[in-house]
Amino acid sequence: MGDVLSQAEIDALLCALSDGQVDAEEMKTTKTQKRIRVYDFKRPNKFSKDQIHSLQNIYENFCRGLTTYFSGHLHSVIESKVLSIEQITYDEFIRSLPNPTVLGLFSLNPLEGTVLMEMSPTLAFTVVDRLLGGQGQGAEKNRDLTEIERTIVEHRLTQIIDLTEEAWAEVYQLKPQFMAMEINPQFTQIVAPNEMILLVTLEVRIGEAVGMINICMPYLVLEPILDKLSTFFLFSTQAKITSPEQVEAIRRKIEWAKVDMVAFLGHSQILVRDLLDLAKGDVIPLNQSVNDPLPIYVGEFMKFKSVPGLHGEHLAVQLTEIVKDGGEQDG
Repeated sequence: MGDVLSQAEIDALLCALSDGQVDAEEMKTTKTQKRIRVYDFKRPNKFSKDQIHSLQNIYENFCRGLTTYFSGHLHSVIESKVLSIEQITYDEFIRSLPNPTVLGLFSLNPLEGTVLMEMSPTLAFTVVDRLLGGQGQGAEKNRDLTEIERTIVEHRLTQIIDLTEEAWAEVYQLKPQFMAMEINPQFTQIVAPNEMILLVTLEVRIGEAVGMINICMPYLVLEPILDKLSTFFLFSTQAKITSPEQVEAIRRKIEWAKVDMVAFLGHSQILVRDLLDLAKGDVIPLNQSVNDPLPIYVGEFMKFKSVPGLHGEHLAVQLTEIVKDGGEQDG
């Protein structure tokens, strides 16, 4: 039951009180009881809500880069999203993994320690099948990778790990460095079993196949930059103010953009029969008066008015007026 009762619920409660089915004193006692939340000292929460929210934003950016990467290499419809971010012990994470699986160990320089990226076998075999010309079918059952498959997966895993640098760019300059690839989770003891980690789970859809990518980041690795995660959350929730320097930088970049400029001489309507009979020397009258200025269109919008003339041996126009509120080109 929610905090706000509907009218029907209020009527039912009043009837129960009047009939004696509900004791008012008992309700008061129940209402005044304090809610107790169980706290597990073996699994302390070491990441605040602000930090979790910042990491959510970071790995949503990572998903966008991952989607672009897979789309360019697999030539298929790709979707990726953040499924969950949770705090668990390293032992819980390792016990949840299948054996064999694909595990990439890498560092985040200048941070100390090792981070783990796990690609589910379903996703790994789908990627291999697409790269080798298949339709993206995963293996019927989990098995070890062959030497060729291992080389392909390791190369792709290295490139996926490199996407971490761009995803973290707004928070901290990290340089991911691939270290090794393992198949057996029991051989990847990067921290003590009872150490807390942050587990980011991503869902990747390649055509009809769906696989997971798990990113295991120990608390000890992220501890030196946790304050930056909180600051990033603070600034990401505030309205962004554009400084004059930023406006000037944008203006300079836009100045180099190329757009089409067209002097519109006028238009005319003729019959198809007359069009077929046209010959050299025929004159087609336009709806444009010789005394009226010619409109100048930039892209699809009229921005200037002008008069025609010559510049040396070339046809030219001289701008005579700037149109503040130009309309779209008619034809």
